[in-house]
Amino acid sequence: MILGVLALISASALAGTALYVSVAEQPARLVLDDRALLSEWKSSYKRGTAMQAPLAVVGCIFGLITWWHARELGFLVGAI
Repeated sequence: MILGVLALISASALAGTALYVSVAEQPARLVLDDRALLSEWKSSYKRGTAMQAPLAVVGCIFGLITWWHARELGFLVGAI
């Protein structure tokens, strides 16, 4: 069941980063002028993709493996 815990941790980390961006970073960016906003967004988008994409893939893989072993629909839904 350790894989299920790892899937949950990965999904929680992904959800936490998405919540942080939505609640803290994006509103702070919106006070910048257009040129500064675009400049900041470009570098932030690259870094965010490098962090969030692996979290999503790892969480999906752990969720699918856990579903394969446990055969519980909740793990499949969470992995997808």
